[in-house]
Amino acid sequence: MKQGFWITGTDTGVGKTLVTCALMRAFSRQGQTVLGMKPVAAGTEWVNGRACNEDVVQFQAHATVSAPLAWINPYCFTQPIAPHLAAANEKRTIDVAHVEACFLQLSALADVVLVEGAGGFCVPIDATAGMDTLAQRLALPVILVVGLRLGCLNHALLTAEAIKNRGLTLAGWVANQIDPEMAYPLENCHTLVQRLHAPLIGSIAFEPDPDPVKMGGLLSIAELVIQKNPTSPVT
Repeated sequence: MKQGFWITGTDTGVGKTLVTCALMRAFSRQGQTVLGMKPVAAGTEWVNGRACNEDVVQFQAHATVSAPLAWINPYCFTQPIAPHLAAANEKRTIDVAHVEACFLQLSALADVVLVEGAGGFCVPIDATAGMDTLAQRLALPVILVVGLRLGCLNHALLTAEAIKNRGLTLAGWVANQIDPEMAYPLENCHTLVQRLHAPLIGSIAFEPDPDPVKMGGLLSIAELVIQKNPTSPVT
């Protein structure tokens, strides 16, 4: 059965790409073909004579099947800034319908497609829509990456509330300790276990150079909640 998940985070820089790649590895270990998708990427560097986004490069490296870059990453902007600002600077528009069409193409190629948003769940993509709009359009269950640092409790609970209010299912969440000096990380994680109505599918300790292959073996993807009645597509 074809599956897809939307990967979001409590903020930018909390490890969404690491977790997405780890999830790709976890699903592939189950014998499923898997692709990663980054609908909107902001920030590029030159590699072998072309501008590349590092997150997208990692998705290609961990995928089990090949797919056109234009489907994997429909929109790529040069500056590492909020998507709506990056798009405005380049005089481009992010078309939600085009993102959906690319996702459907990828879904025809792989058993599982993991779609990573940019920044947090509600980051704008234009004057009226945001990453949450894209998640609604694709009607995917959401996996939340919680960056364990001071303030994460409020960020995680508000994000979970926003996901629910948009008619989407919080399929599971991952605790990623991004601050090695954080006080009481286990206690904070326990608080979220009590308050987030979704399974904790993995807890990642701080590592300066984390390995997605290793992390993939630490994720309990069998516990993910699959959305049964997805919201209607946004028009």
